[in-house]
This record gives sequence, structure tokens and C-alpha cells, in this order.
Amino acid sequence: MKLTLLSGWGVDRRIWQPLAEYWPGNVEPSAVEWPGYGDAPALPTPTHIEALAERMAPELPSVAVWVGWSLGGLLATALLSHLPPPKALLLLGAGSRFCSDGENGGVTSQELTSFQRAFRRDPVATWRHFLRWQAQGEPNAREAHRQLRAQLGETPQADTDTLAQGLMWLETLDNQALLANPPCPIRLLAGAHDPLLSSSTRQQALRLEAAGHCPMLSQPAPLAARLAEQATRALQEPR
Repeated sequence: MKLTLLSGWGVDRRIWQPLAEYWPGNVEPSAVEWPGYGDAPALPTPTHIEALAERMAPELPSVAVWVGWSLGGLLATALLSHLPPPKALLLLGAGSRFCSDGENGGVTSQELTSFQRAFRRDPVATWRHFLRWQAQGEPNAREAHRQLRAQLGETPQADTDTLAQGLMWLETLDNQALLANPPCPIRLLAGAHDPLLSSSTRQQALRLEAAGHCPMLSQPAPLAARLAEQATRALQEPR
């Protein structure tokens, strides 16, 4: 069973490394980079979803199950309209949209706008703040943040334009229609204490107890098992 792993805003594929020793034997994981991250060339900005789809087509095979975390989940869902759909899509820490206006919990549009302003002033400091922010829901937030810093270093592995484009997608992507009528089975998973998700999104998802937005850090073994289990079940759904 092939799993294609997609990371979120400001975070490259190294975020999946803690799961490496816990995958069941039937799983073939492959963590890929979005354009502009790691050694993947950046796309011109502003970028349209069509251009992203063209670049990512070789990296997102239809014979795999895609696993999209955070912004990676939003983008993977949006790409369903532009690429041959995968066998299934697992969304981790992601729903139909990023901002949760009018709902309990999550990130409001006002908070995202303030974050974007701070990013324009000092991209690296704002990125570091985001690492602390997304670690808050873990059982030991300080340890989760330390792990993030140890994995990712002191600066993001993406240029400022790529990161700004990612924030634009967080602001504008709305996948409600795709999730209501998906071209493949879709399963939602979320940390029970994810500070970036609304309570309604967490309630709709299969919840990972004692975890926040970064269960790959705090719960790598249970997360690997749950992803494999949900992928298997999704593959058994009639298409």
C-alpha cells in the first residue's frame, strides 16, 4: 500500500521522519516536497492551483493513498479537481478550509490577517512563532517545539515568496464542495487538542487522543498505525 505524504505550511517533508520506524510492513511511504521546499524548485508567485497541479502531477500518483497534513491537506483536496484522483485521501489536521469564523476554536480570519502582517515584517520570526503555536496542543508542548526546531533548524526550508503564497492559500482555499462530493474516499483525522482546528472539524474527524496539530511528534506509533488502518479501510470502500 503506497502512501504519499504531504507536509504543511513552512514545514518540509522531514516532519514525517518520526514515523519511519513505526509503519506496518505492508506500507510503502513516500514523503514528497511541495514546490519551493527542500530541493524542489519554487514556482513563480503568485501561483494558481493549475500550475501547482502541473508541477505535482509526477509526485502524486493515482495508485497511492495521499496523506495531506494541515495546508498539505487543503492543497491535496484542491488538486482533486485537477489531477487523476488517488485511491483515497487522508486529511490530517485539516478540514474544508483553514479559518474557522463563527465556530468554536481554530483560527479566525482576523488572526490569520494579523499573522500575514507579522510575516511581511519579519518572515523568519513569524515562522518560528508558528512552530510554537502549532506545538501548543501536544501533551508536552515544550518538547514538541524542541523536536520541531531540531528537525527543521532555525530557518524555513522555503523562500519568502513560497511561504507568502502558502499563507494566501490558507486564506482563500475552500474545499467544501469537493468534500461533499469527493472523487475518491476521504477520511479525516485530527488531534483531539489541535489548536488550529475548529471544534466541529475535530468532531467530524477520527480523533487522536493526547495529541494536537503535530501527532507525528507526540504520537508517532499510534499515528502510523491509524493512518495505515484508515487507508486500508478507505481502499475497501466502493468507488
